[in-house]
Amino acid sequence: MPFPVDLAEKLQQLATKLELKPEDIDEQMIRGSGKGGQKVNKTASCVQLIHRPTGIIIKCQKHREQSKNRLSAYKLLILKLEMQLHGEESAIAKKIHKLKKQKQKRSKRAQAKVLDQKSKRGEIKESRKRVE
Repeated sequence: MPFPVDLAEKLQQLATKLELKPEDIDEQMIRGSGKGGQKVNKTASCVQLIHRPTGIIIKCQKHREQSKNRLSAYKLLILKLEMQLHGEESAIAKKIHKLKKQKQKRSKRAQAKVLDQKSKRGEIKESRKRVE
């Protein structure tokens, strides 16, 4: 049985690989909360998905339209399920690890740059001293 939303081909394949069935998902349209004023309080644009076998609950209220929130919620559910089943081998975990490594390299470079500037500043101060 196909999903009730049009997922990208890559996500569709991932869902079949994870054996995610649309029958296992409870879908609710609920009223949103937070910023947005009266419109948020009147319309049920927030989407909540519950995956019964794993107990994963996804709430999505990123967009104004219910259809976009529904699509985003299904994407999040598939990615979160992959993260839970495959752990560090999932695509998201690999991406997060790569970003952390890049930030570490960046911080080492920044620290080296600060130390270099500090030593130059010390040399300038040293050159201003009186010679006796």
